[in-house]
Amino acid sequence: MSRPPLQAPTPTRLAAEKRGRQGERIAGWWLRLKGWSILARRVRTRAGEIDLIARRGNMVAFIEVKARASDAALDESIDERRLARVATAAEALAHIYLKPGDDMRIDVMLLAPGRPPRHLENVWHGG
Repeated sequence: MSRPPLQAPTPTRLAAEKRGRQGERIAGWWLRLKGWSILARRVRTRAGEIDLIARRGNMVAFIEVKARASDAALDESIDERRLARVATAAEALAHIYLKPGDDMRIDVMLLAPGRPPRHLENVWHGG
């Protein structure tokens, strides 16, 4: 059985991808200013992708980054389904990034032009 041919990304999709990568760079910069070390970027698992993995002390954060064109669009950019996928991916990667005695959490970074990044800590508690 043959697969359908791949379609080229639309200009809208390309713009969103560019905005997402820029958001990840800004989030990494912001986290480093706050004392975090970036361990990895854009790590893919079967469950999904983790945008950033960062460490500060004995805390390892698996971070979902959302960059939007407006601040208003940020509030609708993350939902429970998305957080569950990030949590599942984080669990699959924990053995690689955590050392004995480390804690882990799921964070979200929200970015919009003209606004400082919003770092939401420990946003997933299972569900």
